[in-house]
Amino acid sequence: MSDDDRCEAPIVAAAWPAALLTVSDLGSQGKREDRSGDWLLQRLSDLPARIVLRDLLPDEPDQISRWLRRTVLKLNPALIVCTGGTGLHPRDRTPEALLAVADYSIPGFGEAMRRSGMEHTPHAILSRQVAVVLGSTLIVALPGALRATQESLDAVWPALPHALEMIAGLPQASTEAGHSGRGAGARPR
Repeated sequence: MSDDDRCEAPIVAAAWPAALLTVSDLGSQGKREDRSGDWLLQRLSDLPARIVLRDLLPDEPDQISRWLRRTVLKLNPALIVCTGGTGLHPRDRTPEALLAVADYSIPGFGEAMRRSGMEHTPHAILSRQVAVVLGSTLIVALPGALRATQESLDAVWPALPHALEMIAGLPQASTEAGHSGRGAGARPR
């Protein structure tokens, strides 16, 4: 993305504008219920987030990358949460799609999600959760399985409000007085 293509910081009133993307071949064919997407829809309201778009795509990295670019350009959400496609299956390429559009990555998010998952199963080390920034949008890729989605989001939940403030360039993001320090319940300004 060139400097000319960068979006302005999202406008935040009472809730962060957010988009949800479920990545699933079976889900996109109507053969699997989107339980993780349904859970995320409810959970993100506690951020607070206002869902501006929810979609479901097959495990096609180019299609995912195009969707991400288009969503950021047209809707400029502060947050996009993707669920699915972070494993080792040959079709799991969501991380590659995110990295292909990213201005930069946030390695600590993936590290925290895997570390938290390791408390529940040794297989968590196989998951490839990532977080990136495109323009002024934080994009997070979570696993597709409901329990793994929940555990991964919970691992980064306390850092989300501050990350969103910083990425948006809000002045209070860098000061103790401006950041409520209340974690996930902090209201955007």
